[in-house]
Amino acid sequence: MMQTEQQPQHQNQLTVQNSGSLSFSSHLSKEDEEISKSALSTFRAKEEEIERKKLEVREKVQLQLGRVEEETKRLASIREELEALADPMRKEVAVVRKKIDTVNKELKPLGHTCQKKEREYKEALEAFNEKNKEKVQLITKLMELVSESEKLRMKKLEELSKNIDSLH
Repeated sequence: MMQTEQQPQHQNQLTVQNSGSLSFSSHLSKEDEEISKSALSTFRAKEEEIERKKLEVREKVQLQLGRVEEETKRLASIREELEALADPMRKEVAVVRKKIDTVNKELKPLGHTCQKKEREYKEALEAFNEKNKEKVQLITKLMELVSESEKLRMKKLEELSKNIDSLH
């Protein structure tokens, strides 16, 4: 009996042919055949599952790439809006700053002119006040002279009047 068991085992063993390649013996047992069919179908099922999962992952990646593309477009649009929003403000600010610089440049000489005119005004006012004082002094002197002259004339008139009265 041992020899019968050894014969199928011997038949199942790989034989080396003269060409040097390995081959299975053509007499596989039914059990071995079923095992190999089962292994093959398991292998195919695993291959199909791997392929299905690969397709699922590929689809997910494509979906994510689509979303990323949409988000990239949205972000680019937002960036453009921000730049468009910032540009007019910058331009307006730059224009206003230039105008301020221009006005400042115009103000400097005007300020100098104002200071010069102020000095001239103060000098003229001082000269005016001096002349006014002099005028007041002269008017006062004139009043004194006129008053004294009137007194003298009145005195003379009185003397003349007395002289006339004494003649009668």
